Amino acid sequence: MITRKSLSRRTLLRGAGAAVALPFLDAMVPALAASGPKKAPVRMAIVYVPNGIMMDGWNPDYEGKLEALPRILKPLEAHKNDILQIGNLTHNTGRALLDGAGDHGRCSGSYLTGVQVKKTLVDIKASVSCDQLVANEVGKHTRLASLEIGLEDARQAGDCDSGYSCAYTNNLAWRSETQPLPPILDPRALFERLFGDGTLLSPEARKAQAAERRSILDFVRGDTQKLKSDLGPTDRRKLDEYLSSIREVERQMEKAASDNQQIDPKMDKPYGVPADFAEHFRLMTDMVTIAFQADLTRVLTFLVTREGTSRAYREIGIPDGHHPLTHHMGKVELMEKVRQINEYHTAQFAAWLTKLKSIQEGDSTLLDNSMIVYGAGLSDGNRHTHEDLPTLIAGRGGKYFTTGRRIVCRRETPMCNLFLTMMDRMGLQMEHFGDATGRLDGLDLS
Repeated sequence: MITRKSLSRRTLLRGAGAAVALPFLDAMVPALAASGPKKAPVRMAIVYVPNGIMMDGWNPDYEGKLEALPRILKPLEAHKNDILQIGNLTHNTGRALLDGAGDHGRCSGSYLTGVQVKKTLVDIKASVSCDQLVANEVGKHTRLASLEIGLEDARQAGDCDSGYSCAYTNNLAWRSETQPLPPILDPRALFERLFGDGTLLSPEARKAQAAERRSILDFVRGDTQKLKSDLGPTDRRKLDEYLSSIREVERQMEKAASDNQQIDPKMDKPYGVPADFAEHFRLMTDMVTIAFQADLTRVLTFLVTREGTSRAYREIGIPDGHHPLTHHMGKVELMEKVRQINEYHTAQFAAWLTKLKSIQEGDSTLLDNSMIVYGAGLSDGNRHTHEDLPTLIAGRGGKYFTTGRRIVCRRETPMCNLFLTMMDRMGLQMEHFGDATGRLDGLDLS
């Protein structure tokens, strides 16, 4: 494709209080050719679900090529050739000790750090998480070194009894031993971080601004029209599709704000947070997709809901709290409700993968150029077991993984072996991490 303009990968559409990065365009190829061959970046994401998973609906009863998927993985049927399901990974550092964090605090606090959390009721102490080690390496190439998002705060839910346990159950990413990076929960706050000018506004100020604000794309209209005049037809189509996805996110946030007011105008909740779990999940992942597409960041942690959550899922007919249900003591009706929640989570994840797979990047897709871990820090939530953790990787990490398979590791293989391997793929070579005993073999068959 011959275009009339050679663009830098860092080109932005600018306007008053707005800066919109661009997706990968053909017009960027000449600019990139000077520094090396065209190659899409690899993105690394961790998607964490709480309270374990009903493993009878998670693990296939075979190894090798993925064929029939068990019940909880069934929503991923269309993506079974895009995933790698891994058995027998363990977090020994999550197992019981006489500490103040509790079992749920240990499993999430150690999930990306691979170390025992501090055994005290006063202080918090974990370690630098693998995502932040990667962010320190690749973050210099992007506007944001990493993104941390979530869908629930224990303190808002009234589901957390003290500061120390909240620190572990509410956070996946740790910048240092004592500094967690809290996830962004409010879609408007995430939108402003990605496309705004960095100004932090109170909920009241956001509401006042929303009453008169235009779309962020209106602020960059002049730059957009000027750029389009210099692009070929294929790039103009790509740009239109990309900007349409941003406008759709804005529309969803406006709808969420309106729906919240209709539900209960007296509720004190973050501005723009959808009342519906699936809508909230979709809105946040739509923005992450845009961030990946525009190379705003290459590192993500997503705490779907906080560890130990007692969230109810009335939208699928389950008014009971998630955490109490997982302590089912073998009661068939309670176990069935947990399976339904697990399936519901997996269905939202599958919808995100569909979106990532629909976006072309050269001869591959955005999903192909990503490696997204989906899993939990517990396997059996009833017994609080930390071995054979539910773990899968979606995406090929830029032709790094051979997907469409189930592999079963040796029992008690540290989860950190997987993270050490992923850090290698992100260009960070480390001799040791957490309790890793080495790299994870068998991920690539080429």
